[in-house]
Amino acid sequence: MPYIHLPRSVIQERGFILAVNISIHFKGDTMKHTKSKTFSDRLHESAKEIWKRNHSHPFVQAIGNGTLPEHKFAYYLKQDYIYLMDYSKLFALGVIKAHNVETMAKFAEILNETIQIEMDIHRQYALEFGITSKQLEDTEPTPTTLAYSGYMLNAAQHGTLADLIACLLPCAWDYYEIGLLLKERNGKDLDNNRYSKWIESYSSPEFGEAHKWLITLLEELTEGMPEKELQRLEKHFLVTSRYEYLFWDMVQNEQDWPL
Repeated sequence: MPYIHLPRSVIQERGFILAVNISIHFKGDTMKHTKSKTFSDRLHESAKEIWKRNHSHPFVQAIGNGTLPEHKFAYYLKQDYIYLMDYSKLFALGVIKAHNVETMAKFAEILNETIQIEMDIHRQYALEFGITSKQLEDTEPTPTTLAYSGYMLNAAQHGTLADLIACLLPCAWDYYEIGLLLKERNGKDLDNNRYSKWIESYSSPEFGEAHKWLITLLEELTEGMPEKELQRLEKHFLVTSRYEYLFWDMVQNEQDWPL
């Protein structure tokens, strides 16, 4: 067998152990190292086709190239504000369901940032499109907005911390991917794009930190979890990913209550 150099991380005082995320496969005289699939990898893979539809949605693409009619974006801002109010409550539930002080503090920090900073930025941005704070507050949620936030709150209230995170993740994670994608495709034209501030905000490293922390926490919570429970979490992730698509479709068509 040829000489194999193992990283220092796998060398222990009493011999060799395999690193957690490395599996070693022998085939003849060759050796391959492959990274084990994490649960978040599994979630991302299972939602891949849904997210592709989200990314290619006409409303999203029109934000990217700056061709979205302003009245449609204004409709989106009002529904998104009402959605954010309920989304924030999930972080409050995270404080309640957290297993230690450090996790409680992080959820409290995100809750505060969402209410005090993100929603304030949202209000200021809405003013640029002629929407007052009172108009935002008085917005009635559409059937899609109500169903989406209601699903997440119900699953979070009656489930575990892992259920809560599985519901939270698609919005934060997919928005970051959308922000990065739109910036990559339209970066050179952003100076002339009416929605450049939106793209810059959701593609920023600061925004990306939230979903990365949630992923790390979810990996800890799902370690050794029975497959039946993992499937329940995956279902939440897929349902809320689909709701993301329905939300884009709703604002594109300015859907409201038919009666």
